[in-house]
Amino acid sequence: MESIAQIKAKLAQCTHAQLSQFWEEYANDTRKGVQNLVSSAHKRYDAEEKELLRMQTMLQYERAAYEKGYHSIAGIDEVGRGPLAGPVVAAAVILPENHTILGVDDSKKLSAQKRESLAEQIKAESIAWAVGIVSHTRIDEINILQATYEAMRQAISQLAIQPDYILADAVHIPQLAIPQEGIVKGDAKSMSIAAASIIAKVTRDAMMEELAEQYPEYDFASNKGYGSQKHIAGIAAHGLCPIHRRSFVKKIMEQIEQENTSQKGNLSEALAVRQMQKLGYTILAQNYRTAQGEIDIIAKQGDTLVFTEVKARSQEYFGTPAEAVDRKKQQKIIAAARQYLAENKMEDIACRFDVAEIKRENGQSYFRYLENAFWE
Repeated sequence: MESIAQIKAKLAQCTHAQLSQFWEEYANDTRKGVQNLVSSAHKRYDAEEKELLRMQTMLQYERAAYEKGYHSIAGIDEVGRGPLAGPVVAAAVILPENHTILGVDDSKKLSAQKRESLAEQIKAESIAWAVGIVSHTRIDEINILQATYEAMRQAISQLAIQPDYILADAVHIPQLAIPQEGIVKGDAKSMSIAAASIIAKVTRDAMMEELAEQYPEYDFASNKGYGSQKHIAGIAAHGLCPIHRRSFVKKIMEQIEQENTSQKGNLSEALAVRQMQKLGYTILAQNYRTAQGEIDIIAKQGDTLVFTEVKARSQEYFGTPAEAVDRKKQQKIIAAARQYLAENKMEDIACRFDVAEIKRENGQSYFRYLENAFWE
């Protein structure tokens, strides 16, 4: 009698057509382990039938093109329109007529290991395949949409056999004389487009993994240039690297600059508070905000209420920090001070408007305090 291990090995060798023969052969074997294998054979058969049906459905656009008289149909798709760094990559694939490859699907639905395995199979079984690559600098020059079209035209032009019909994922490629059809979500509906999406994805991922070795600060091996948390943190800490798309990161850089400015402002105010306390001031409030304006520090010195504006500068090309508190800024501070006095019923108290200067030079911060810097 065959052991369960031997029967299991036999099941593993069964083709789809042989599965029904397998479960018929072992249907009367009462061993629980064997019946589990029979059940597995049924489930595998059902799953493979479903996949075969999906494969036939994914040939619907190719078949329609064959019926129109076309013979060399190229599916084309791109990867890399959204990342902040790296190229955009397009791939074109011509498969034999009515040819299917089990497992081919939208590349985003597949694991990296599955994509790599299928990419090799697609290359081996296709009539022709090619990729087009457009750099980050070109993307900045002509915008990502035009760069995508350029990558697609490159891929088509580099095919060993020129197609007579093109199936593209959701776009109509300009400056192309070949008849074409754009299919929304084509990478999940067309065998040829799905095959192209896998080639494009595997090609670009490999490029980004190589670039990750040159620029390890941005976690490119994991995020492939997309704006992940680690990637944004890398930009904030190290700035941009040569492969970043400047047109894509403009808003991010502005946001980082604002955050850095805010952080520097908080550090400056913390330094000013410490120094004022050393000078004998009692701190009552910080960052008092109103619709009219904002006061950085509110303090008392003896019987005098002090409203202090904190200003920091690293260079004095445009004057000292205190000179940056112009009349317009002064008026906003004064308006906010009036509201603070009214809210706290302190209208009769003596007041003063001061400026705390923070000057940064060669990594050091220097403090200077100016009393009566301006008046109401």
